[in-house]
Amino acid sequence: MSKQSPRTLYQKIWDAHVVDRRTDETCLIYIDRHLVHEVTSPQAFESLRLAGRQVRRPDCTLALPDHNLPTIGRRDANGRRLPIGDPESAAQLAALESNAPAFGIRYIDALSVEQGIVHVVGPEQGFSLPGTTIVCGDSHTSAHGGLGALAFGIGTSEVEHVLATQTLLLSPSKTLEIRVEGTLGCGVTPKDVILHIIGVIGTGGGTGHVIEYTGNVFREMSVEGRLTVCNMSIEAGARAGLIAPDQTTFDYLEGRPMAPKGQDWIDAVAYWGTLGSDEGAVYDRTVVIDAADIAPCVTWGTSPEDVVAITGMVPEPDMFEDPARQVAARRSLGYMDLAPGTRMQDIPIENVFIGSCTNSRIEDLRAAAAIVRGRHIAANIRQALVVPGSGLVKQQAEAEGLDRDFLDAGFEWREPGCSACLAMNPDKIPAGERCASTSNRNFVDRQGPGARTHLVSPAMAAAAAVTGHLTDVRDIQRT
Repeated sequence: MSKQSPRTLYQKIWDAHVVDRRTDETCLIYIDRHLVHEVTSPQAFESLRLAGRQVRRPDCTLALPDHNLPTIGRRDANGRRLPIGDPESAAQLAALESNAPAFGIRYIDALSVEQGIVHVVGPEQGFSLPGTTIVCGDSHTSAHGGLGALAFGIGTSEVEHVLATQTLLLSPSKTLEIRVEGTLGCGVTPKDVILHIIGVIGTGGGTGHVIEYTGNVFREMSVEGRLTVCNMSIEAGARAGLIAPDQTTFDYLEGRPMAPKGQDWIDAVAYWGTLGSDEGAVYDRTVVIDAADIAPCVTWGTSPEDVVAITGMVPEPDMFEDPARQVAARRSLGYMDLAPGTRMQDIPIENVFIGSCTNSRIEDLRAAAAIVRGRHIAANIRQALVVPGSGLVKQQAEAEGLDRDFLDAGFEWREPGCSACLAMNPDKIPAGERCASTSNRNFVDRQGPGARTHLVSPAMAAAAAVTGHLTDVRDIQRT
């Protein structure tokens, strides 16, 4: 028997999940884990009901609400659940609450301390595990790749297919290695790393590929940081993002409620340890970045690739070689009401949002709280929201006193949910106003009709809050 060629992390996970391989290279892939929320599931469940089908593996499916939930208090003074004001949101939330138990799926209720954003709860509960395939009807499912899982978003029809069969028909992706070596500078966080990467390769740089992030910078990152990086892989056009599981991963997962226990844990860790890319494995493309080149970042336009260092300026559209990029830049600057040559640190901010599946974990809240502690939001800040990614994150933050840091500084301390990341709930940014946001997308109208979004790290968002304008967090950290 001939020795198998060296394989990448992606190839190992893919090969382990092939149910059937077709002549056109498409494969029927087994799906280990399925996360379900209220927005993309009602039609899928209704189709199953009409066809008389059951969910194939309810034990491998986890349902919880996040997108449409208001983040203000959810109970009245008597402890009764408050109604959802928006009729469409109320209908979607009610459908999930009834559909999940009707099909035997574990459902985390909106009032449960375990509730939160699906991409925070999955890792937190140990539902998301290395070497697994994970899907959800949400593009930022790529976040779970930070644990070494092949995770990606799917559409409603695919949600139905996975519910019914626990499989998907997929074409294999190419592999893109992004290697970051060196030492990150002061104030540079995982959010800055991924924003810088997207600025280098563009929003189409990962199209057709699964990105594997390698190099000492990722090996030295916490799991929370890795989840942030992989979360935004989709913003580079990639199908998914991956970071090889290691002892940091195992330490994070051990003891989680849904993680393996006893001998199963020992066996799982032994297997997970074999998943890293083999020496000599060949990627279709490799991009190498020096960590010293990465600064605290901020976006200026309406695409995540519209990014510069906070010490930079709004670019002149003609500086881009691609004529299409020039047109897009002019359109972005019109929407953002910015002039080329404007210093990023001269741009005032009226709103701050710290939250989303990108940056709402305990590590993110600690970083932001360290900046605002003993300070107060600027007079021109009209809305400053801190939205923990789950009830457990909120509980831990309160045990550490982080809620007091934020409240004393003038922030609002909210209940978990997707909140102002997207305009699907009451948390919106008013038209024409700017927001320093820790979310993942700065698209036109993403945070509300006419809202202008600047993507930043939690520490940078906190710095903008206390100064009233986009600010180099390093200036505050030095004081």
